[in-house]
Amino acid sequence: MPLLQVRDFPEDLHTKLKQASEADRRSIAQETIVLLRGALGLPEPSKARRAALLAQARKELPAQHKELPDAVALIREDRER
Repeated sequence: MPLLQVRDFPEDLHTKLKQASEADRRSIAQETIVLLRGALGLPEPSKARRAALLAQARKELPAQHKELPDAVALIREDRER
């Protein structure tokens, strides 16, 4: 993977970038990549992967759900003890 080094980076911009990365729970490098992708109009690859996984899970959920007990009934049973 290529390396990017930026010299004379403005301190106020670095502060904002650091705050944004902490808010999003990312490293500064990860946050920089996300922001650059957004600024350049490029899709975030993890979104596509995440969407595919969610779609797959939604397809499989009904079959698995039939075997699970009713959560409400289990909670009521515990409360009645």
